[in-house]
Amino acid sequence: MYSSPSPLGLHLIAELFDASALYDPTPAKDALTRAAHAAGATLLEVNTHDFGDRAGFTGVALLAESHISVHTWPEHDYAAIDIFMCGDANPQASLKVLESYFAPARTDVQVISRGLLGQPERRLAAGF
Repeated sequence: MYSSPSPLGLHLIAELFDASALYDPTPAKDALTRAAHAAGATLLEVNTHDFGDRAGFTGVALLAESHISVHTWPEHDYAAIDIFMCGDANPQASLKVLESYFAPARTDVQVISRGLLGQPERRLAAGF
């Protein structure tokens, strides 16, 4: 019986539109921490950077299973979230926590299976 190989990890690319909580990285550190724990991931470190003058922030939770990152554009009520996890970690659970924190009106998500070993080569975009 043939079964397709399992990916080594899942990569969620999420776009949050009409979002809130886009200015202050301090409470976002807690949200990133809660997102890691909700996924069952091993949190190594959380780091954020405030761009000042209410210009948004960027942040990353470094995980043993990979990472969760966020970058905000308050002037557009937008946040870009990147969640990549391997092993038994559940990236969808992380996204739920972050959606709860940023409270977007709409979330668009792409899910990419990473590390499909033994599969034919795939090209996602011309030139890559």
